[in-house]
Amino acid sequence: MNIIVASKNPVKIEATHAGFAAMFPGQELTMEGISVPSGVSDQPMSNEEIIKGAENRARNAAQSSPAGDFFVGLEGGVEDNDGKMHSFAWIAICDKNGKIGFGKTGEFILPQKVRELILGGMELGQADDVVFNKSNSKQKNGAIGILTDNAIERAEFYRQAVIFALIPFKNPTLY
Repeated sequence: MNIIVASKNPVKIEATHAGFAAMFPGQELTMEGISVPSGVSDQPMSNEEIIKGAENRARNAAQSSPAGDFFVGLEGGVEDNDGKMHSFAWIAICDKNGKIGFGKTGEFILPQKVRELILGGMELGQADDVVFNKSNSKQKNGAIGILTDNAIERAEFYRQAVIFALIPFKNPTLY
């Protein structure tokens, strides 16, 4: 299987590989990360914007690399509700025929200091770096890894959502 991941982020590529390996054991998997536009804000701020960004990335990857078998869009973002900022991601996976599946990660509440920086216009990764005195955390363990002391690693956080998005492809007669 030739899988095109709409990101060059090594954590997202690792999560995609782990999800596909779990759903299709024994299959030979090749991964390629590419950069494609999401069509949404650099810091998506709503559930609707995050899922749209994931789908746009998957479909744009399919247009950019038509030799792939599967195209994976991973889009993280935040949503502010009742004074609390929720962080989560959507995964969209489409195949070369245009069939698509979706999966969502778990969701957690960000600290108020991070929330304030995001509401001030900063992206989550930048805000994490400022608040937690890190460097380029979005390419590493991200907010989930920092806040759980890596009890939940970022690749694992995404892996389950990749598996959820693959359900229609694992069960093609049902979808």
